[in-house]
Amino acid sequence: MARVVVGMSGGVDSSVAAALLKEQGYDVVGIMLRLWAEPPTDGAEDGAVPVRENACCSIESMSDARRVAAQLAIPFYVINVEEPFRETIVDYFYDEYRAGRTPNPCLRCNRTIRFTLLLERALALGADYLATGHYVRVDNDPETGLRRLRRASDVTKDQSYVLHVLSQYQLSHALFPLGELTKPEVRAMAAERGLPVATKAESQEICFVAANDYRGFVRRYAEARGMPAPEPGPILDLSGRQLGAHSGLANYTVGQRKGLGIAAREPLHVLQLDGARNAVIVGPAAALERECFTVQQTTWTRDTPPDGSVRVEVKVRYKAQPVRGLVTPLPDGRAEVTLEQPIRAVTPGQAAVFYGGAAGDEVLGGGLIE
Repeated sequence: MARVVVGMSGGVDSSVAAALLKEQGYDVVGIMLRLWAEPPTDGAEDGAVPVRENACCSIESMSDARRVAAQLAIPFYVINVEEPFRETIVDYFYDEYRAGRTPNPCLRCNRTIRFTLLLERALALGADYLATGHYVRVDNDPETGLRRLRRASDVTKDQSYVLHVLSQYQLSHALFPLGELTKPEVRAMAAERGLPVATKAESQEICFVAANDYRGFVRRYAEARGMPAPEPGPILDLSGRQLGAHSGLANYTVGQRKGLGIAAREPLHVLQLDGARNAVIVGPAAALERECFTVQQTTWTRDTPPDGSVRVEVKVRYKAQPVRGLVTPLPDGRAEVTLEQPIRAVTPGQAAVFYGGAAGDEVLGGGLIE
């Protein structure tokens, strides 16, 4: 009997994933990761947002996961990875925002925490696989035998964007039981099995950021750890003329129009956050459009880049619509992306993910937008 460790969060998705695997005859073990959270504050000063527990491992979530595990008659453990999470994910999040980039911490967490630290622990427990409640499909390419990462059947819930960082080794040990299901089907399955989380709401926020207040988080994190806080600087137009002053790069994002505090004849948008000059560059909406850009820290699902340019569909944000284009690997490990049509707000720090393959739904790779 193959053993599988299920990463449990106390939510309906991971709970149903565990239930389905148990019914399929696997030897199932549930594990929750205890992640870093901000120290509690009273939230009373300066209108600060009250800080809560990490949403992925709150006391309520842990209690729910234990109840589900007990109902399924599977072992359940909690592993403390607070320090690795803080060093690898939270410090990165802070550094990226302070440098004028917009990070996606879920990408880094899936690569370094879930499918590295948790996978290592799963294998140490004698497991053959690590499973999660992500909506994505994995199978073997009938021609090459390599593992393929593919979009979920339910495109409205597809999470392949945040899993494009996985390697062949990680995919060979990965199971995603929900890849062929829709969210309503998963909730119905939970209700049919009497799972106590069947109607539990799901969080859409960054798990360690209170009330999704990432601007306040960057300031609080800097103050708590004695690190440099985002510094004020100039707001410049495309010619370099100063139009005003900003309160810190972390307080702005590419495409932003409101809250700039400057008057102009036409609406101005944030075009670039220039970390080298600590400057916010603004201009007309038309200047937001991009059809060519480069990505760094590129990963390829088959572990090696293609020999030359490949026609793909590109997603530049988790919820963005894919756009057709051409991706060309570069000798230095980066890649150049050329789109068939320009799109707005291509944002440094976010990932560009490439889709293709025979069925058109295979994740080929991706990288961080420069």
